[in-house]
Amino acid sequence: MTRQLDTDGRLRHFLTTEGLPRNLLLQLLDTAESFAGVIGKSVKKVPLLRGRTVINLFFEASTRTRITFELAAKRLSADVLNVNVATTTVKGESLLDMLRNLEAMQADMFVVRHSESGTAEYVAQHVGESVSVLNAGDGWHAHPTQAMLDAFTIRRHKGGFEPLVIAIVGDVMHSRVARSQIHALGGLGAGEVRVIAPRTLLPRDIESLGVRVFHDMRLGLKDADVVIMLRLQRERMQGALLPSEPEYFRLYGLTEDKLAVAKPDAIVMHPGPINRGVEIDSRVADGARSVILEQVTNGIAVRMAVMSMALGARRETPPAPA
Repeated sequence: MTRQLDTDGRLRHFLTTEGLPRNLLLQLLDTAESFAGVIGKSVKKVPLLRGRTVINLFFEASTRTRITFELAAKRLSADVLNVNVATTTVKGESLLDMLRNLEAMQADMFVVRHSESGTAEYVAQHVGESVSVLNAGDGWHAHPTQAMLDAFTIRRHKGGFEPLVIAIVGDVMHSRVARSQIHALGGLGAGEVRVIAPRTLLPRDIESLGVRVFHDMRLGLKDADVVIMLRLQRERMQGALLPSEPEYFRLYGLTEDKLAVAKPDAIVMHPGPINRGVEIDSRVADGARSVILEQVTNGIAVRMAVMSMALGARRETPPAPA
């Protein structure tokens, strides 16, 4: 595994939440909190990454993640390039050759999203010492910035993690988000992390990650402080792993009736995109306890924090808007 931290213990790459020390996870959340204040101002830019070049390499379709990474880099005053990967791969150029050419153009950071697990790690292994790599999602493996924006959203609403019961519901097997959430929440000291899913959508080793497993949704949601719904990753499924969508919704879709067994102040989350009527009822997705759109907004601040920390621009608070 490529070292994510430099010799001084500071963030160089951000490839996974697994194994990161608690103090660094908290530093990331605190840094994001300072950037959240900037986002609310009329001038939303700070000069921390002025003169730096961030290149987005998205080999897989994305809306929220790609746009919030781009916004985050631009609000840090970086130059941002979005590479048309489809055109490059059609020409037959290898990933390694493409990386070497982009590095020769003085790139400082690659943001990588790919359908194959381990691609961000591969890129990090082959870049120069001055280049940072951020994982924007790789196969089934990890989506660390999504996990951290979720943690940021939870802390803003609940104040901390230690007493919380957090339930993650749905297609855990194919979800890189769920894996990263479990590692991040464990590292931050969450009281109890539960996973709720049919047996066919759970990895065999899931209990080794320190979570409690439920197959009955109402039992799993009882007294939960946070409910995180997951998208069904049909594009990653092989074979008949679940019943029909109406039957899945009956058993594992979040409705007001099922949410009633959670704590009265429980918040509802979803990494998106939402499949309404499959994973979640619209009345819940759009209801008073939903923080789904807040997650999207918070993604900008969290990705600003990761970028600034990885490129060495560490400050207690961001400077005044340029």
